[in-house]
Amino acid sequence: MKKTIAALATLALLLTGCGSASSGGNGDPKTLTVFAAASLTESFNAIKTDFEAAHPGVTVKYNFGGSSSLVQQLSNGAQADVFASADQTNMDKAVQTGVIDGTPQVFATNKLTIAVAPGNPKHITSFADLAKGGLTVVVCAPQVPCGSATQKVEKNTGVQLKPASEEQDVKQVLTKVQAGEADAGLVYVTDAASAKGKVDQVQFPEAAQAVNNYPIAVVKNAPQSDLAKQFEQYVLGAQGQQQLAKVGFVPPNK
Repeated sequence: MKKTIAALATLALLLTGCGSASSGGNGDPKTLTVFAAASLTESFNAIKTDFEAAHPGVTVKYNFGGSSSLVQQLSNGAQADVFASADQTNMDKAVQTGVIDGTPQVFATNKLTIAVAPGNPKHITSFADLAKGGLTVVVCAPQVPCGSATQKVEKNTGVQLKPASEEQDVKQVLTKVQAGEADAGLVYVTDAASAKGKVDQVQFPEAAQAVNNYPIAVVKNAPQSDLAKQFEQYVLGAQGQQQLAKVGFVPPNK
């Protein structure tokens, strides 16, 4: 009888040990859901690796897309913990619809550039060149941050573009240029940098007139609200800022 009790006790200890190992040694596994602008893909994937390493048992799950689409999903009841927008306008919409908890914080800025095929075979040298005939140009849709920024540049320069298509996020614009379906596309400098070797970029001074602020906030009724606040602080902190800088984001107020 004593041997049986001892064996059961040993088995219980072994099972307990297996349970703690599977949870990363820090309680039950947790999933942190982050809705983020498509232009944050590369930097936020790097932050995911760092954040998960610093938080055993935690998995960061992303939903990347156009900021306007993400706000719509949240407004329709989609469950998330964190929202990171590529502009202030869409974050303001999220606040107004009551899906944000607390005050959003700007963590980075970004600006437009022109993505072209390697070697720039169409010899595009300026924003005005995009209005010339014989070019297939793609941009973001007006409600998307990169599309809104494009409209600001058009207004400030008096140059009216006639795009072949208006995409729902900046990565779709980049993809069309990479695939040879467009001669040029207006994307962020960070997106062009992420596709180095697959596209070249033509920077233009007027882009400085349409710089986008990127705010981040915890979502109201977030399932993992404590982790969400930690993730927000991580992005705003030194390690998060380092990963953002690697792909070309600029800290706010600089």
